[in-house]
Amino acid sequence: MSESSHLIPRSIDLLSHQECQLVVVDVQEKLLPVIPDREKLTQRIRQLLQAAALFEIPLHCSEQYPKGLGATVPELAELLPASKEKLRFSAAECLGWETAVNTIDSRTRIVLTGIEAHICVQQTALDLLAAGYRVIIPVDAIASRNQLDWEIAIKRMENSGACITTTESILFEWCEVAGTAEFKQISRLVTEKP
Repeated sequence: MSESSHLIPRSIDLLSHQECQLVVVDVQEKLLPVIPDREKLTQRIRQLLQAAALFEIPLHCSEQYPKGLGATVPELAELLPASKEKLRFSAAECLGWETAVNTIDSRTRIVLTGIEAHICVQQTALDLLAAGYRVIIPVDAIASRNQLDWEIAIKRMENSGACITTTESILFEWCEVAGTAEFKQISRLVTEKP
């Protein structure tokens, strides 16, 4: 049986790159140094950014009070469009989007990354969920200074309706099949050392 005669429908819970947007929340020069495992965090976010570019997924970036907390770190900023400044902890407002039901775009699944998990990421996730978006949280691409804050943020976002997953799961769902040029690039991304 060929791929095209596939009889079982694909799950609606699988991510399609045609339906996603990627948001990077506040990975800034004065915030990142206090995050444990910041090198792994940065690597995971870079993997998502590189895959998003490969699949032409729209990218968005916020910065919390950049005058005080600095700009987005250079290793991510080089892969991102201009950041949107904010004072509110949630980035939902500064994105300037309509509610999901009113959007003219089919990209209503939002992959949310950044810091800190229990403050800006969580508040953004909750606001986007309230606006009707499906929020996907790669747990290895968000972080907090403290482990307990990170753990509780994950539980709260999941209990509120966010989908909890990992970076690698997202990359291969966006890719969908092996044997393509995109698959080879994704395979290289996930085997690179930080």
